[in-house]
Amino acid sequence: MAGLSRAVFSDISNSKSTLLCPRHAISTNLSGTASFLRSDHRHFSISARYRSYNLVCSKSKNRAAGYMIRASGAQTSQTLPPAHKTSPSAEVLKIWHNADAVCFDVDSTVCIDEGIDELAEFSGAGEAVAAWTSRAMGGSVPFEEALAARLSLFRPSASVVANYLQRHPPRLNPGIQDLVKNLKAKGVDVYLVSGGFRQMIEPVAALLEIPCQNIYANRLLFGNEGEYVGFDPEEPTSRSGGKATAVAKIKKEHGYKTLVMVGDGATDLEARQPGGADLFICYGGIQLRSKVAQAADWFVLSFDNLIKELNSTT
Repeated sequence: MAGLSRAVFSDISNSKSTLLCPRHAISTNLSGTASFLRSDHRHFSISARYRSYNLVCSKSKNRAAGYMIRASGAQTSQTLPPAHKTSPSAEVLKIWHNADAVCFDVDSTVCIDEGIDELAEFSGAGEAVAAWTSRAMGGSVPFEEALAARLSLFRPSASVVANYLQRHPPRLNPGIQDLVKNLKAKGVDVYLVSGGFRQMIEPVAALLEIPCQNIYANRLLFGNEGEYVGFDPEEPTSRSGGKATAVAKIKKEHGYKTLVMVGDGATDLEARQPGGADLFICYGGIQLRSKVAQAADWFVLSFDNLIKELNSTT
């Protein structure tokens, strides 16, 4: 474990502490707000009003390695979705039960990580790229602008991508494999629709037994020597509104009557429109993006919620 970031979780209710591996999700049972004490003695806070709030400890060169979670009276720094977003209506559940197809975002939804951020960190440009990712997913800049800016910061070659994939196999979110299996058992088609890169998503699809033709994602372009030359601008997911375009295409080409989109970002929310997704489920187990969560039809922190409702008889 030497050289790896670690996190200590203190459960106030029973005084237990658990040591977790780097970047693994931590579930809290705190009420109020959680305060984090960094090893450099500075503090930051997030809300933990929900009974199971998932947090991620992320390794970075310039960030402290460990955090201690403890009760605090500090004010929340996030606006959480209203209660009715976490308790789906009868109409929302009806759509979920009757879905012909479900499209999943990949980064911070199917997988724990943001793929481009991890690849950038592997290449030595982690923090600068992560800042652009936050802006893109929050919807504050056009996606295509953020994508081009991020890639220009580290220009990943074919060999760098191959080395990264060899050393960093996909890390799936807890519950996603069971959810996909349950959907397939009910005859629901599953797709991966991502602003990430096909080269990095194909291994994810293989783990979930999703056919490659069900992947809609960007494609890195390389020169004759494997050098980075750009990304394919013809892929719909390379630009703002691209996921909506991809989802509408999926729905039309396959004749799906009811299609659901699951994701965490503004680009996922865009897919919820006439001719596209009939329902948008915001997954906030890794990243809580307040505006997206509040605009969603349904907000969940765990895929277990979706499995439970999928298999309910009511």
